[in-house]
Amino acid sequence: MAQRAGGDVAARVTLQTIADRVGVSRMTVSNAFSKPDQLSASLRERILAAAQEVGYVGPDPTARALAKGTTGAVGIVLTSSLRFAFTDPVATSFLGAIAEQLGPTGLALTLLTSSDDGEVVPARDVAIDGALVYSCDPTSLAVQYLTRRRLPLVYIDQTPVDGIAAVNVDDRAGARAAAQHLIDLGHRRIGLLMSGVHGRHGLIGPEDVTVDGHASAQRLLGWRDALDAAGIVPLMARQDGSVLELAKAGARLLLDRPDRPTAILCFSDAVAYGALQVAEELGISVPAQLSVVGFDDSPLATQIRPALTTVRQDVVAKGRVAAEALNAAIEDTRAGRAVTAEHVVLPTELVVRDSTAPPPA
Repeated sequence: MAQRAGGDVAARVTLQTIADRVGVSRMTVSNAFSKPDQLSASLRERILAAAQEVGYVGPDPTARALAKGTTGAVGIVLTSSLRFAFTDPVATSFLGAIAEQLGPTGLALTLLTSSDDGEVVPARDVAIDGALVYSCDPTSLAVQYLTRRRLPLVYIDQTPVDGIAAVNVDDRAGARAAAQHLIDLGHRRIGLLMSGVHGRHGLIGPEDVTVDGHASAQRLLGWRDALDAAGIVPLMARQDGSVLELAKAGARLLLDRPDRPTAILCFSDAVAYGALQVAEELGISVPAQLSVVGFDDSPLATQIRPALTTVRQDVVAKGRVAAEALNAAIEDTRAGRAVTAEHVVLPTELVVRDSTAPPPA
């Protein structure tokens, strides 16, 4: 009963209560919470002290959002599963950089799936001031919902479009460097281990390749730039997503055969880890009998043995640039200015470690 009574008392405390207590106007009290630069430091301290004495925590966030026409939150649209944000080391580093960059702005970060079926569709129904669209399935309706809402958007690892800011890494150049590294070592039997949701899975030929994302398309183009120039036709396997067991299934298709490749180019470090595990299970020595190259240079690359040759992308810089671009787009929108839709491409770098070597004689 005491807690309920206390709650009733706290609920009856308003801005006017604090104003009467301090001897100032209601607007002055409101400014102490929402526009502190409008008051002297001493006056604001008096107001906040009075509010604390009576248990007043400030204006109701919902009412304040309605009055200002903003939510104070931005969304980041991921894949259909939010688990990805907490288990993938590249995604966690990227999200951490975004959160750190948004911190001083006061904007909160809301994770949204790209799910577009069911009664609740996050991209359509969740109140946000803008959104980051991160490596989403291009067939999802989530982006269409966000566009119809006329929210400020930033694309990350998505195919750029006019009028929307985009942040990508140079996937094609990085993949080209990775393939050229194997060619320079002397490899001619090279496998590609790709991942994707749509299209055929398993062993595929050049005519069966379906790429359903910007990064996938660009990395495949980069690999083929170098391989085609060297006259090499790769053995290709494609699996559904980056889950370890699926990556291992794809790797086994490439390695459990008499004409197995002497090197594999992998879509990501997580996929490469699956290839290394399958090689160990089959008794194939890396790098003496098989070279493996990943992509991302995630923390996993230096934790596994042998340490992984991979392509480094600066996911922290990517997160910071994306957050800055979204904050700028939101400010432009609020001010009625045209949004600066810059397309940023960050560099990649081949990092050679212990998982690659010349092919066996």
